[in-house]
Amino acid sequence: MSLPKVDHVGEIGEERVRHVALLSRLELTDDEVGRFARELTAVIHHINKLEELDLTGVEPTSHPMPLTNVFRQDVVVPSLPNEAALSNAPEQRDGCFKVPQII
Repeated sequence: MSLPKVDHVGEIGEERVRHVALLSRLELTDDEVGRFARELTAVIHHINKLEELDLTGVEPTSHPMPLTNVFRQDVVVPSLPNEAALSNAPEQRDGCFKVPQII
């Protein structure tokens, strides 16, 4: 499976950063706009570099390690007896925990 080629983006200019900030309702200082323009341009250059790799025959993965089902078997086992469950309860009534009324 091959993905469609995307035109390489060279630079992310300050105008584009300001536009995205406006759409995102972010208030950025001039220093932040300049810094984000440089950082986003570096990210784009890195992505463009990755697109040059020959990935013929490489299967796509969603996780670097094989994942297996970690659920236990759903087996019916005896539950805790009511007396044992209530043994440390500060208060109990009619075989139930007694708690303060909230409402």
